Amino acid sequence: MSLTKKILFIFLLFCFSQFSYGQLTRDQYLKLESALGDQSFFSKHLSGFELYDLDSQTVVFERNSEQRFIPASTTKLFTLFAGVSILNDSTQTLRYTTQGDTIRIWGAGDPSWGYKELYQPEFKKFLAPFQTVIFSDANQDSPAFGYGWQWDDYYYDYSAERTSLPIFGNLVQVKRNGNRPVVSPKVFQSSVYPTQRSTRELERDFHSNRFYYNPNNFRGREEFIPFIYSPELFTQLASEATGKTWIYQSDSLPKENQVWRASPLLPILKEMMLESDNFLAEQTMLMVSDRIFQRLDTERAIEYLLKTYLFDLPDKPQWVDGSGLSRHNLMTPRTMVALFEKIYRMLPDDQLYELLPTGGVSGTIENSYQAQEPYIFAKTGTMSNNHSLVGLIKTKSGKIYCFAFMNSNYPYKASVVRREMEKVMVMIRDML
Repeated sequence: MSLTKKILFIFLLFCFSQFSYGQLTRDQYLKLESALGDQSFFSKHLSGFELYDLDSQTVVFERNSEQRFIPASTTKLFTLFAGVSILNDSTQTLRYTTQGDTIRIWGAGDPSWGYKELYQPEFKKFLAPFQTVIFSDANQDSPAFGYGWQWDDYYYDYSAERTSLPIFGNLVQVKRNGNRPVVSPKVFQSSVYPTQRSTRELERDFHSNRFYYNPNNFRGREEFIPFIYSPELFTQLASEATGKTWIYQSDSLPKENQVWRASPLLPILKEMMLESDNFLAEQTMLMVSDRIFQRLDTERAIEYLLKTYLFDLPDKPQWVDGSGLSRHNLMTPRTMVALFEKIYRMLPDDQLYELLPTGGVSGTIENSYQAQEPYIFAKTGTMSNNHSLVGLIKTKSGKIYCFAFMNSNYPYKASVVRREMEKVMVMIRDML
C-alpha cells in the first residue's frame, strides 16, 4: 500500500471514530456536541451526560461522564436496587421472641404503620395472643438523621427521623380549623401554643415537641411536621394504636429470633420513586441492613452492597444515605447508567415502568417532558444548585436508551436547567 493510501486509510479511520461514535452519524454527533459542548448552555456549569444503548450494550454519546456529581434524589436508584436485591417482595417489619403471654419486639425498619395509603401491617391481629408487649430499639445503630443532612430541614416533612419501628411516618399531621391548627396524633395537641412570631405555619421547636403558630396569619399549608422520637413517646402511640400495653426496655436482640414480614414491598418502592419520598428511602435501607445483619445500620449495608452486588461499577460511588439528602453523595453519570442497567435487567418491564416517573404523566416529572406519547421514564434528583435525571428515553424509532444527565454548581433556578435539558432530550428522541 502506497504512503498516500496509508494516510487516507488512517484519516478515514479517524473520521469514523470521531463521527460514527457508537450509532451516531456525523450530523447526529455534531448536534449533540453543539447541544452539550463548550459553547452550549451546559458549559457554564459542571454538567455530565451519557447515552447508552441497552440492546448493543454500547455508549452512544458521553460528555464528562467520568466526573462526579451530587446526585440528590437519583440516589434512590441505589436504594431501589438494594431493596429489590435484598428484600425481594416483602418488608422487614419486626424481629421478636415470645414467652407465655409476653412478646418482645425489635423494629426492623418497616415504614408502613399509619403512613400514607400504604398497605397496613395487621398489628392488632399479630399481637392478639399477647397481654404484654416489650419493645426495644437497641438494634438500631444509625442515628435519626443521616450524614451530611442540613440541620435546618428538621421541621420539613421530607426530613423525618429514621427509627426502627416508625409510626405515622414519624410525622404530626396538621389541619386548619379557622385561625388555629388541629393536629394528630391527639397527644400533640396539648403542646400547640400561640405566638406573636411572624411565622405563617405551625412550627416545631428545634429541641422539643412543642409547636407554635401565629393566630393572626396562620395558613396551615404545611400538612406534616416531623416529631422528635423518644422510646417513651413511641410506646405511648403504639399502645393507643393497638390497645395493648407497650413497655420499653433497651434489650439486645438475641441471635435466635423470629421475623414478621408484614407488608408488600412494591407499594413502598413505588411511592419512594414516584414521589421521591425520603423517609421511605431511608427506612428501606434500614430494612436492607436488618435483612443482612439483623442490625439497623445504613452505612454498613451500603459498604456491603458496594463490595458485593455493585463491585463492578465504572467509578466507585460515594454513597452515604438512602434518600440523597446528603451532599456527601457523589456519583458519575456512567456509574448511574451502569446501576440503572442492572435494575433494567433485574425487573420485568411492566414493573420497572410502574416504578419510574413518566414525563407528562406521573411522579416528579408529571409537569415536565410532556408529549402526546410519553418518552421519558426517569428518576429526578434536585437540591440547591444540583439537578439530575437518570432513566430511559424512548425515541421516535421505538428504541429504548438509558441515560444519565447530571448538573451541579449552577447559579440559577432548577427550572432553567430543566428546560434546557428537555431541549436536548427532545432532540435525541426525534433524531434517534
